[in-house]
Amino acid sequence: MNLTQAIPAPWQGVAEFLIKGGPAMWAIALLSVLTLALILGKLWQLLRWGAWRRGTALRATALWQQNRPDAAQAMLAGRRSPLARLALAAMQAARTTRFSPDERREDVTRVARNLLAEATSGLRILELIATIAPLLGLLGTVLGMITAFQTLQNSGSQVDPAQLAGGIWEALLTTAAGMAVAIPASMALSWFESLRDDLARDMEDLATRILLNPPRNDGNDGTKRDGQQQADHRTETGAETGAPPGAEQC
Repeated sequence: MNLTQAIPAPWQGVAEFLIKGGPAMWAIALLSVLTLALILGKLWQLLRWGAWRRGTALRATALWQQNRPDAAQAMLAGRRSPLARLALAAMQAARTTRFSPDERREDVTRVARNLLAEATSGLRILELIATIAPLLGLLGTVLGMITAFQTLQNSGSQVDPAQLAGGIWEALLTTAAGMAVAIPASMALSWFESLRDDLARDMEDLATRILLNPPRNDGNDGTKRDGQQQADHRTETGAETGAPPGAEQC
């Protein structure tokens, strides 16, 4: 009993395909499994992160621009999306008085780099697979052609064209398999890189809007600031009329 007979019937065709392709086909099959795992893992990571969620970060930035820093930071606290984490880091840096403007921007840039590196982890491996899968396919084809022509040479004058053709098409299987792995890997890589570029652009936009609008009265939101201004106005009015600050004007 050969190897293919020991494999369940639904998988016998796959096993024969791998055996005909030789060692290069097995390597390409492993790359295809790794490619699928990388793509699904990266999608799961981005979904778990909420990489497409921009609403919370945008609303918090709007509150920040309205000079309500406490409310803005409270909205972002505990959020896992990259934009929310970047916006919170920018707000914290903007409220740190010991930093100069350049130091604040440098600190926010450091956080953004770390978030982008985390978001793009694993893409180098996907890029490597997209590069070497066709080369492995070509290598398998060359090795298969060498074997086919060795068989032709050993046959001497008794050449069987069908045998030669069979050896050639089996050799070409690895080229097709390598391209079948490389094409989806390249497409997924391009899509993930476009997501990274969009994320970097949104991060830069939010960080700029936050750092260019520092809170005018740190520690108070807009409601508290308005109440303080009204209290100051009553105090000034009382001082001008000679009445105590808490007295009402008749």
